[in-house]
Amino acid sequence: MVSIKDVAALAGVSDRTVSRVVNDEGLIRPKTKKKVQKAIEALGYVPNQAARLMRTSRSSVLGLITDVVSTTPFSTDIVRGIQDALDDTPYTLLTVNTSADPAKEQRAWKIFREHGIGGVFYVTMFHRHVPRDTEFPSTPTVLVNCSAPDQALPSIVPDDYQGGLDAVRHLVEQGHRKIAYVVLNELILAADLRGRAFFDGLAAAGIEVRKEWIVPGRVGAIFADKLVAFENARRILDNPDRPTAVVCGNDEIALQVYCAATDLGLRVPDDVSIIGFDDFQVITTGIQPPLTTMALPYRDMGALAVRMLLDIIAGHPPKKKHVEYRCELVIRNSVSPPK
Repeated sequence: MVSIKDVAALAGVSDRTVSRVVNDEGLIRPKTKKKVQKAIEALGYVPNQAARLMRTSRSSVLGLITDVVSTTPFSTDIVRGIQDALDDTPYTLLTVNTSADPAKEQRAWKIFREHGIGGVFYVTMFHRHVPRDTEFPSTPTVLVNCSAPDQALPSIVPDDYQGGLDAVRHLVEQGHRKIAYVVLNELILAADLRGRAFFDGLAAAGIEVRKEWIVPGRVGAIFADKLVAFENARRILDNPDRPTAVVCGNDEIALQVYCAATDLGLRVPDDVSIIGFDDFQVITTGIQPPLTTMALPYRDMGALAVRMLLDIIAGHPPKKKHVEYRCELVIRNSVSPPK
């Protein structure tokens, strides 16, 4: 097995210099660093991370705890954003999927503590508050797509309210005043934020809220809910006095509204405009016409989480503990002025 002494001998430097290069410590002349890196590559040297941890009490491994993020297509961009941002750092990522099981989550924290994990990303599939009784160890932790209002933990979430407002504003700017809303599961925090934005957006434009045009898109317990958007959208569209535009709780719901409109012989956007939320591109670019939607900034949130966590590990806590990341409007072809 190649040792640090072998690398030092080939590079013509001390063991300590090799260690400083490996651990990215202190100021090292570029020429010396390049010699050491060439020797490492030539010999195929792999640092002993366990020994490094014992010496420094710092781990080059970061943990990521998810509920079902890593196994669902909707929010894997958070993980991708974290992984991409870590590429240029000495850190690697250990991911544990808990399937939203509290017992599994506790085991994950136990494993992380036992292995001296340097910091943790706590990531959820949908925007929510973590339960008040959730206990977080002293390990540096950043919450992503969730927050803990009762605990002083840094968190990054999408600005669902702003995204909801911008969706309504876009329709209003196109001239729509007969606007319906097919709602997310009401048990989800994003449903509340986007819903309040819908009402506030209509009020700001002086548009009457038609309560009969506000219908559920998903119902049931979280992780076991079912889509009801097709039948509800079909009911409100199958009427001479129908909305000219529909705001959808997410892109999956928007797909169901497309299907309902098609089933009634209505054309998107000529007969009804549709706007989604998430920018789940399997849907938004896969249907015709492509869906105008509000993009969740998942990849950017993941990258920001990395910067925030590494700053905390380095002893520089963030000035802003809670970040609401802006959702951007992605204009495609599903919205046009009403006829």
